[in-house]
Amino acid sequence: MAYKIIASQCTACSACEPECPNVAIQEKDGTFVIIAKKCTECIGYFDDPQCAAVCPVENTCVIDNGYPRYQAA
Repeated sequence: MAYKIIASQCTACSACEPECPNVAIQEKDGTFVIIAKKCTECIGYFDDPQCAAVCPVENTCVIDNGYPRYQAA
């Protein structure tokens, strides 16, 4: 599953963007979004998803159940 950012909770602080090892986070219309096809949940890079780890607003970066769990090649 990829992660997603709850737009209504995003403060556009940009803390998450430089922390993403997959460059899956970008600014869009004043908030940040995660490009699901690029998100690997930080598997292979970190023990915890970095977007969720650095976000100052709890439960803003959450699992997007609309995508299957990432499978490393």
